[in-house]
Amino acid sequence: MTRRTAILGLLTVTAGAVLGSVPTSTPEAGADHRPDDGIVVIAHRGSSGIAPENTIAAVRAAVRQGAEQIENDVQRTADGALVIVHDPTLARTTNVEEVFPDRSPWRVGDFTLAEIKRLDAGSWFAPEFTGERVPTLSEWLRAVGPHRGMLLEAKAPELYPGIAEQLRHTLLGSREFTAALRRGDAVMQSFNHEWLREFDAVAPGVPVGLLFAGGPPSRDVLADAAGWAEQANPALGDVTPEIIDLIHSFGLTTHVWTVNDGQGMRRAINWGADGVITNYPQVLTGILSS
Repeated sequence: MTRRTAILGLLTVTAGAVLGSVPTSTPEAGADHRPDDGIVVIAHRGSSGIAPENTIAAVRAAVRQGAEQIENDVQRTADGALVIVHDPTLARTTNVEEVFPDRSPWRVGDFTLAEIKRLDAGSWFAPEFTGERVPTLSEWLRAVGPHRGMLLEAKAPELYPGIAEQLRHTLLGSREFTAALRRGDAVMQSFNHEWLREFDAVAPGVPVGLLFAGGPPSRDVLADAAGWAEQANPALGDVTPEIIDLIHSFGLTTHVWTVNDGQGMRRAINWGADGVITNYPQVLTGILSS
């Protein structure tokens, strides 16, 4: 039995046990299926090309545009809340320097959830998003809802001891996440492969993906990953058709990142990538529908 077959068998058991230039036109709102079965359209931090990244506004835009999965970044506050923020500090995507001028360097883990909820996470992007807040993981899960896939990234998990178990508890207690698991449409990924092994050990029913930067994955790394992971996800600029074939030869799928131009999207499609992570899901759905 392969690991993938074993995981599919575990999903129902786990889920049941735990619960209580950019085009102006977009696909029909709420479309439930990607336009091409060969490529998963993944909205990077939501539809972050037209809305502030990792906000509920970006999630809603991605859903309207027909994204199949939505990607995020998870960190933890000083009082233990899981929040959706990419950078280790709040400075780039909120008005934290204005609200808390004496709290430099404004690290996510130095603020309580109540403090972070005071911040404006939208006006830096455009005035019409003034008042957007940093969502909690639970708020994000509810916004993505039962009809979209979830590609979650544990961002710098080494900064947050115990976050693997906390993520397991939160995710498997979410109706939306467990629904995605039953559909085979939820993955946890990270650049920290050692931590990802830890997460895999505490949440063996959740598929995991290894992120790569600074070069393609090696044969040895892929051979090892085949025993415990489901995905190997490098940057498009680091891969070739041969690298994608090599990933597939180990029984892994690959979602390449972050591809924001039509030429790059077509290259990923033609090379056989399983998914494309993009700030502009509406562009990719347009290409796949043409």
